[in-house]
Amino acid sequence: MKQKTWPCKSDSLHFSALPFLRKPSSDSPSSAFTKPAKTHLSFFNSSRRTAPPATTASALAPYSSSDFSALPYDVISRIAASFSMPNLMAASLVCRAWADALKPLREAMVFLKWGKRFKHGRGGVKANLSKALDSFLKGAARGSTLAMVDAGLIYWQMGKREEGILWYRRAAELGDPAGQCNLAISCLQANPSNTKEALEWLYRASFTGHVRAQYQLALCLHQGRVTGQSLQEAARWYLRAAEGGYVRAMYNTSLCYLMGEGLVQSHRLARKWMKRAADHGHSKAQFEHGLGLFSEGDMMKAVVYLELATRAGERAAAHVKNVILQQLSATSRDRAILLADTWRALPSSR
Repeated sequence: MKQKTWPCKSDSLHFSALPFLRKPSSDSPSSAFTKPAKTHLSFFNSSRRTAPPATTASALAPYSSSDFSALPYDVISRIAASFSMPNLMAASLVCRAWADALKPLREAMVFLKWGKRFKHGRGGVKANLSKALDSFLKGAARGSTLAMVDAGLIYWQMGKREEGILWYRRAAELGDPAGQCNLAISCLQANPSNTKEALEWLYRASFTGHVRAQYQLALCLHQGRVTGQSLQEAARWYLRAAEGGYVRAMYNTSLCYLMGEGLVQSHRLARKWMKRAADHGHSKAQFEHGLGLFSEGDMMKAVVYLELATRAGERAAAHVKNVILQQLSATSRDRAILLADTWRALPSSR
């Protein structure tokens, strides 16, 4: 599902892509939003413990720790709806009843695999969105939330947004973080947008560790979509997403450290996260990091990062790069371009 990238590419002065907007007024519809309450396992630190209510052995017998087969099939399938194939295989080894209950989900993984082949034209087959959608729908019919999300993506790509949102919602209600994140973004892009519901889903997905949801949540807080929220919370979610490998969050975390917005100002940490974003392929970070290297006198490395930024579409980087190239020897210029030609981005969660 396509969405606007924030911050976007720009030829303007660097660091201008991180505007901190004013928060909306208190009568904003989003002011009614409150974060989900956290639950705490108080029995770990409780000094006074109360005895649990008496339970008969007969009541516990059907669900004893040694009788996993007593769990209803629908409960097992709902729990495992978002499982990947390795997790499904491991769960299927628990007992015969679980193996039988999870059989539809194992079949769904086969359809999911073929759907991805048809979607991307891999595994010896030609790309075919219709066949990909058919495979994803068969997997979704067997209860896989992974297939539901992929079916929603195909519908969204075809312009059938309502059908896409339907599958996102089904996956989200079954606890799939990707489905929750995509549903939230759909709510934000609706006309009019449903910010309250979007934030509820983003918080759910973010607390499970879904880095894209964490980044989107940080954007909402950063842009003032929630009354009463602080820039500190937005910066913390940027940092969590960055630590989880989300490249755009790395870039925004660097800017927060650089300007002391939401985080304690630290040029060292700003440089660290800017370089990390650049090494993962973020074009604006490559531009900014190249400028930093140039200001420090490291011309060779500066040219490499500026060349990478230029190739990625940052037009302002080309001018600076050409100025530096004039100061280098022919050997150094050739060496810098060779390094750019052989450069590969580090893997990321994007």
